[in-house]
Amino acid sequence: MGASSKNLRTCNKGHQYFKSSDCPTCPICEQERKPDTGFLSLLSAPARRALEDNGITSLEKLSTYSEKEILQFHGMGPASLPKLRAALQEEGLSFKN
Repeated sequence: MGASSKNLRTCNKGHQYFKSSDCPTCPICEQERKPDTGFLSLLSAPARRALEDNGITSLEKLSTYSEKEILQFHGMGPASLPKLRAALQEEGLSFKN
């Protein structure tokens, strides 16, 4: 695996950061957006964005999806499922079968 070259970028808010991928997301802005509480605060930024981009901002809405459907969202990986299952279970909810 070769070394990746990172490019200096500046976001619309003026934050400077280095990235090697084509992803336009500013990590500083993303950290500022991270919720302090709730189930979305437990997830990585890509997983959180995957749910938000699909209109899933509550556990009630999450419970209308199956695990298989959630894993199909770009940015969502299997490591997030245990966190989501636990959050649902705390509220007496579960993924759709």
